[in-house]
Amino acid sequence: MYFKSTFFEDYTIDDKRVTVGRTITETDFVVHAGHTGDFFPHHMDEEWCKTQPFGQRIAHGTMIFSIGIGLTASEINPEAFSRGYDKMRFVKPVHIGDTIHSEITISEKGEAKNPEMGAVTEHVEIINQRGEVVLVCDHLLFVKRK
Repeated sequence: MYFKSTFFEDYTIDDKRVTVGRTITETDFVVHAGHTGDFFPHHMDEEWCKTQPFGQRIAHGTMIFSIGIGLTASEINPEAFSRGYDKMRFVKPVHIGDTIHSEITISEKGEAKNPEMGAVTEHVEIINQRGEVVLVCDHLLFVKRK
């Protein structure tokens, strides 16, 4: 992890960065369930899941979002402030043993109410080891101007 000042003017539409991968473990399931209170059988009951069409436990979507976004934190930009996330979709299930990584593409730039800032949208795709997109969202940023 390192700091890199990137100002509004430095962002270019379609610029892309790719993170390292991370394998999802059973411990991730248990810890996330403990943090959130989501102990639904889809995530925690291996035997019940065997009786369902999906056949195995499915990762919490919120866990995949948290881990996938956490992977993007290898670069800290002190000039940018997160406004939140839009258009999040759980596209495909993730299972224990799957490895995910994130791909971040600058998709929009625009004006902000504060003239000292600009608005930047990063389109985030979380992708499994088979190259399938499992989660998408847009990260909204305010970024200082030079």
